[in-house]
Amino acid sequence: MIPHIPLGRWVADLIDWLLATVPWLFDAVSTVMSALVDGLTDLLVTPPPVVWLTVFTLVALVVRGWGLAVYTVVAFLLVVSLELWTETMQTLALVLVAAVIATAIGVPIGILAARNRALSVAVRPVLDFMQTTPVFVYLIPAVFFFGVGVVPGVVATILFAIPPGVRLTELGIRQVDREVVEAAHAFGARPGQVLREVQLPLALPSIMAGVNQVIMLALSMVVTAGLLGAAGLGAVVVRAVTQLDVASGFEGGLAVVLLAIFLDRLTAAFGQPTALSRLLRARTRRVPSGGAAEQPGRRAEEPAAAGARTAA
Repeated sequence: MIPHIPLGRWVADLIDWLLATVPWLFDAVSTVMSALVDGLTDLLVTPPPVVWLTVFTLVALVVRGWGLAVYTVVAFLLVVSLELWTETMQTLALVLVAAVIATAIGVPIGILAARNRALSVAVRPVLDFMQTTPVFVYLIPAVFFFGVGVVPGVVATILFAIPPGVRLTELGIRQVDREVVEAAHAFGARPGQVLREVQLPLALPSIMAGVNQVIMLALSMVVTAGLLGAAGLGAVVVRAVTQLDVASGFEGGLAVVLLAIFLDRLTAAFGQPTALSRLLRARTRRVPSGGAAEQPGRRAEEPAAAGARTAA
């Protein structure tokens, strides 16, 4: 007969030991997370909706074009008409904080894994475990360590959203043409320069795809964070479900979808060249740093003049 392994008891003892040994660590994390989310929420909620609506529209116009700009106006005006602007901004603040922290953790790990085969092998099963773990399982340690509120929701969201950032960053760097990297080394570039000036720019579309997936996974945890007491659209949906309020549930879910589409299209565009960026690059090529426009004929005359002076 197979003996019982008290794995759950071991984990419970470990959590009790951590809570008794380093309570200051969890208090510090809770304080920082609360300050970040509350500060960003105040920044988004305090101005009138028209202010941030204008900012979001301009950003969408610059990054993606008129299509996303028109969608931004229509989507956020609909959110305002549903009287869910405050909840949407609270959700956006939670998602941005979680996504930035998850990206700050995941991208460096992906870079290190791409440059170190042993680390890549060690990280892969951890990422597999994290991606196959059910969403609600992340709530267990978050609640044990941080109680109920916005902080466990942010922590669970960060843990849930890290894997795609690591995987796509590693994949993007590994897919950079090896001949390009070898050419950079042949010209005397140091490893840090090769990473910064060759590999990261060429891997940017894949990295931005990872950031996009991080944001989408963070947004998918909104309702789960609402179960823990976090404010925002998740709380609206949870309250509607518990009260069987179909109207509020539909409106809250629609607001989540509208925000998700906006963030998805916006972040996906950062990995692609836009018309404005191409225009700026073309203008930079035409206008040198001195500010005067280049004259093609003059550039053609300079080598000839230099040859005449050499011959003389």
